[in-house]
Amino acid sequence: MARTTRSTTLTPGDVEVSADAGVPGRAGYRRSAGSARGEARRQELLDRVTDDLAVNGLVDFSLRRAARAAGATHKVLLYHFNGVDDLLAQAMFRLRERRISNVLAAAAKSPERQTLAARVRAIWPVLMADESGLRVIDQAIGLVMYDPERYAQLGREASTQYLPTLFSLCPEDWSDQRKFEVAHMMLAIFRGFLMDWRTTGETRRIDAGIEALLRALEREEAAAE
Repeated sequence: MARTTRSTTLTPGDVEVSADAGVPGRAGYRRSAGSARGEARRQELLDRVTDDLAVNGLVDFSLRRAARAAGATHKVLLYHFNGVDDLLAQAMFRLRERRISNVLAAAAKSPERQTLAARVRAIWPVLMADESGLRVIDQAIGLVMYDPERYAQLGREASTQYLPTLFSLCPEDWSDQRKFEVAHMMLAIFRGFLMDWRTTGETRRIDAGIEALLRALEREEAAAE
């Protein structure tokens, strides 16, 4: 069967992604599945690629670069992952897990009966933190916007992954519908502010916007009493 290669160079972030398809035993089939040793090796490779992505971002991300970061060949990666898009999606999932862990840790430090607005005030600096390389998560939104057909799943998975955490920040006595509404509002606002910050470096107006959000959350919580 012929081996085909697809390469896409993306303007937002200059991301170059290459993928192999139609190769038996590679794309579309993980031969390591079901093997404890194979799964351990896959997790090790994924950790290395994720760390590289956190440090170096999406610029020039490709199967070749991922292989260098993992200390393996691209054939080894294709043995364990369903192509470069699958590898990128799993690395992004792991990075989002790190961000969620940081958010939950910050929220856990607050008093048990602290207001939702106070919790959001506590977690916002964590979302803005760059020391762990989590800016890559925000960069990935550019992929979804540039090629929604190919990368829409990255956006959908992000929403699905974040929403349970945002739900958990809401007061326990709220109805599911109110939690649903407020969680989606917070997610949209956080994304918008983070994208604004990443693209402009401006913080003054973002800080002002966060203060407005906090006042809105205070009113929302007061109305629910």
